[in-house]
Amino acid sequence: MLPPKALLDALTSHASRLFNGDTPLPRSEFEAQFKVLLQSAFSKLDLVSRDEFDSQMVVLARTRARLEALEAKVAAMEAQPNPPAD
Repeated sequence: MLPPKALLDALTSHASRLFNGDTPLPRSEFEAQFKVLLQSAFSKLDLVSRDEFDSQMVVLARTRARLEALEAKVAAMEAQPNPPAD
């Protein structure tokens, strides 16, 4: 994975070559090359898909709910008076 500054520098360099070409590119060609440029940059980052992010959020919410339930049970048990030892 590239450090953020190196990634931005590489993107800037490639984008400047697209914008400052000797002959202007047709819009469709420019869009295609820019899309390839962005996909290349994103592939160098440590990103997750939206589906994976959403599924991890569901797991986190479920885990958080179980933890809160366990904390409530422990608090209830701690609040009960201890019977005297024989």
